[in-house]
Amino acid sequence: MVEEKFIFTASAKRKTFILSGVGLVLLILGLICVSLFSHPSGENAASHIHNAGAIWYTRLLTNIWLNNMLFTGIAVIALFFIAFNYLSWAGWVVTFKRVPEAIGSFLPIIGVITLVVFFIFHKVIFHWSADVVSDEIAEKSGYLNMGFFTFRTIAYYLIWGLFWYFLRKNSLKEDLTGELKWYDQSIVLSGGFIFIFGITSSTAAWDWVMSIDAYHFSTMFGWYVFASWFILGLAVISLFVVYLKENGYLKEVNANHIHDLGKYMFAFSIFWTYIWFAQFLLTYYSNLPEEAVYYVARLKSDIYRPFFYFNICVNFLIPFLGLMTRDAKRQHLFIKIVCFCIIIGHWCDFYLMMAPPLLGTNGGMDLWFFLVELGTTLLYTGIFLYVVLTSLTKAGLVPKHHPMLEESIHHQA
Repeated sequence: MVEEKFIFTASAKRKTFILSGVGLVLLILGLICVSLFSHPSGENAASHIHNAGAIWYTRLLTNIWLNNMLFTGIAVIALFFIAFNYLSWAGWVVTFKRVPEAIGSFLPIIGVITLVVFFIFHKVIFHWSADVVSDEIAEKSGYLNMGFFTFRTIAYYLIWGLFWYFLRKNSLKEDLTGELKWYDQSIVLSGGFIFIFGITSSTAAWDWVMSIDAYHFSTMFGWYVFASWFILGLAVISLFVVYLKENGYLKEVNANHIHDLGKYMFAFSIFWTYIWFAQFLLTYYSNLPEEAVYYVARLKSDIYRPFFYFNICVNFLIPFLGLMTRDAKRQHLFIKIVCFCIIIGHWCDFYLMMAPPLLGTNGGMDLWFFLVELGTTLLYTGIFLYVVLTSLTKAGLVPKHHPMLEESIHHQA
C-alpha cells in the first residue's frame, strides 16, 4: 500500500488566515456598531455610554464562551469517537481514523483559551461567582464555588488531553513498529476514557453551560449537551472525510464508509431530538419553577422564540429527511449539505442555551447579529482548521500497521 501524506499547502494555510482575519474584522465592526447603536431609547448620554459598553462587552464574552464550548465539544467527541471504536473492536473506521485523531489535537488549544477566559471574565459569565449571591444560590456553594469549579475545569481538559495524547502516541508507534501491543494498550486506554467521559461529559455540561443560569436545574441537561456535542462532532468528522476524499486523499475510503457516517448522523439526530423532547415534556408536566424557568425565558420571548423552533426544525427535520434513503447517505453533496445544516443548527442550540441568561433583551437576531456572532465563529473556525490540518500532516493518513486495516479497506455497509 502506498503511504498517503496530507500536504497543507501555502494556499490552504492562507485561506485559514483569511478566514480568521475576516472573522476578526467582522467581529470588531460588529462590536463598534453594537456600542454605537444598541441602547435603550430615552436614556441620557452618560447612561448610554455605560450601557453601550456593558452590551458589547457582555456580547463579546458570550460569543467567546459559546465558541469555546462548541469547539471543545467537537474536539472531545473526536476523541470519544476513536475510543468507542477501539473498545468495540470496530474495523470500519481505520481508513479515516487519522481524521478524528487530528481533530482531537485542538483539545489543548481550546483548553488554554477556555481557562484564560474563565480566570479573567468569570464574574460576567457566571453570576454565582460574584461576591453577592442569593440564598438559593448560596445553598449550592458546596459545588458552585471558585476553587472547586476551577479544579474541575482544569481536570476536564487535562484528563481528556492526556487520553488524546497517549492514544495518538500509540497510533503513531503502531505505524513505526507494527507491534500489536500498541493496539492492545489503546483498547485499555479507551475503556478508561469512556468510563471517565461518561461522568465528566455531564458534569462539564452542568459547570460550563447550565450554571450560567444557576437557578435552572435539569437532570437531563448533561445528556442534552452530550447529544448536541456528539452529532456536531460527527458532522465535522464527516465533512473532513468528504473534503479529503474529494481532494484525492483517503483512497481506501469508499461509499460504504460515507454511508455509515451518514447512518450515524441520521441516528443521533433522532437521539438528540428524543432528549430535546424528553427534557421539554418532563419540565412541562412537572411544572417546577427551577426547571420551567429555562423554557419561560425562551418560549415567552419574541427574541428567542424563533431560535427555539428553528432549532428543532434544522436539527431534526433536515437530517431525518435528508439522510433517510440509502442513496442519500452515499452522496457527497447530500452529506455536505446535512453536515453544514447540523453545524449551523447546533450552533443555534448552544446560542439558545447561553444567550438568554447572559444577554437578556440584548440578544437575538438584531441588525448586528451577522457581524458579531458570525465574526467570532469564523475567527475560531480559522484557528481550528489551521490546527487540525497541521496535525494531519504529521502522520500518514492511513495507519498502515493497524490490525484491522484490511477489514476497513473491504468494508461493506
